[in-house]
Amino acid sequence: MTIAEMLARNARMYANDTALIELKPSQGLRKEITWKEFDERVNRIANALIDQGIKKGNKVIHWMMNSISWLEAYFGIIRTGAWAVPLNFRFTSQDFKYCADIAEAEAMILGEEFIDRVEAAHSQLSTIKHYILVGQPVPEGMENFEMIINKSSPKPVEVGLRDEDECGLYFTSGTTGAPKPILLTHKNMECAAITENHNHCVRRSDNFLLLQPLYHTGGKMHWFGSLIVGGRATLLCERITPQNIFETVHKERATIAMVLVPWIQDILTALDRGELKKEDYDLSCWHLMHSGAQPVPASLIKRWKQYFPNMQYDTDYGLGEATGPGCVHLGMENEHKVGAIGKASLNWEARIVNEKGEDVAQGEVGELVVKGNGVMKEYYKNPEKTAETIKDGWLYTGDMARMDDEGFIYIVDRKKDVVISGGENIYPVEVESVLHSHPKIYDVGVIGIPDERLGEIAAAVIDPKPGETLTEEEINQFCEQNLPRYKRPRRIIFDKVPRNPTGKIEKPKLRQKYARLAG
Repeated sequence: MTIAEMLARNARMYANDTALIELKPSQGLRKEITWKEFDERVNRIANALIDQGIKKGNKVIHWMMNSISWLEAYFGIIRTGAWAVPLNFRFTSQDFKYCADIAEAEAMILGEEFIDRVEAAHSQLSTIKHYILVGQPVPEGMENFEMIINKSSPKPVEVGLRDEDECGLYFTSGTTGAPKPILLTHKNMECAAITENHNHCVRRSDNFLLLQPLYHTGGKMHWFGSLIVGGRATLLCERITPQNIFETVHKERATIAMVLVPWIQDILTALDRGELKKEDYDLSCWHLMHSGAQPVPASLIKRWKQYFPNMQYDTDYGLGEATGPGCVHLGMENEHKVGAIGKASLNWEARIVNEKGEDVAQGEVGELVVKGNGVMKEYYKNPEKTAETIKDGWLYTGDMARMDDEGFIYIVDRKKDVVISGGENIYPVEVESVLHSHPKIYDVGVIGIPDERLGEIAAAVIDPKPGETLTEEEINQFCEQNLPRYKRPRRIIFDKVPRNPTGKIEKPKLRQKYARLAG
């Protein structure tokens, strides 16, 4: 069953139940729609696109901020048989042109926030014939989203969709260079829905709090676990703050939330400082918090459990090439193993292999490879990179990992981020995890910087907690007590740690900024 069919089924079975709630607290905005309303608007968008000549296999770029309209447009596109091409809201006009050139899109749906960036590249684009704007005012050469919806039919479109048909072209966040185009199918999307629902036991009575950017394969695919059972979701569509999260859970009775590591840190810091008080909110409905998108420090979750001892926790592991999160997860019953990413999820397999693709011995470090229905079709227009990444159905993740004697997998680091210092492999994630346990550290990123004698050395970029004072001597003493000598950072830098919207540390930015430093 495609996700478009899941939506249609929900409209038939739960027509008048709330499907989505959109919140912008600073504007006093609250909007909600039922499954029937959601489905009808999606049909109108699909019919409007078909009337403009969009057909199966075409591409439609989709550049908007989080909103109910974002999801309506997304489902409208895929219901035509076209490919949705969601773009990162941080992309520049140059990024937009890069993606548009690869996609060769025939149409575009955009939010008013992106008008200037689109117009800056417009004259250099030849394939996009229709620009549909969500918002006001509508510039010359663009059409109004609501107007075309109101004029089109709410009847279901007559387009046959098969499991193997392509439906999404996702560009990676670009933390390791230019964004790579990941081509996903309807089967991939269905797999994400089944995996997420199974991993987190999502019920129709749940209310999923959706905080992550929708253009990414993370937050939206987590929501697919609710979609498949007709559960409602609440979209918090403005700056994510501890207060906004607690207020939303309190007022909307949210039951499940995927919270990125930086947001967990913000909540804990606010609680520690007394800026946020649990007793001011009724959070009893919130029964599951899960996290991922980057290594989750065990010390962080242990602190979380001190504040929320009865709340369940799970770690998600995934990547865009595996249709987002969940191919491996910890499991809510395995909190004693926090620090691991867990084991392969339902209908997934996972192995750890060496450079020859052979399984390594238990406890040894190798590359994590996964296999399942969520593995992407390909890197679009890049058969060489595809062949490097998918071998005999196994997706080579680029993450270095090890497995313990109980079969739990631990991420050691990204393959490209390993620091080789004097012939010793230093895995920055391990060092970051130790430093995260320091009571004065808010965030940390470890990178390699050039060194004439050792080739490169580890440098730690440390952002202290607000109001705290930290010295290099304090950090060095802490490392002496908690890290073997060869793993200790040889340079300590106090600075902000750049992260992308999905919470991942932007290591290339750090390396570029500090590459000039000599060991």
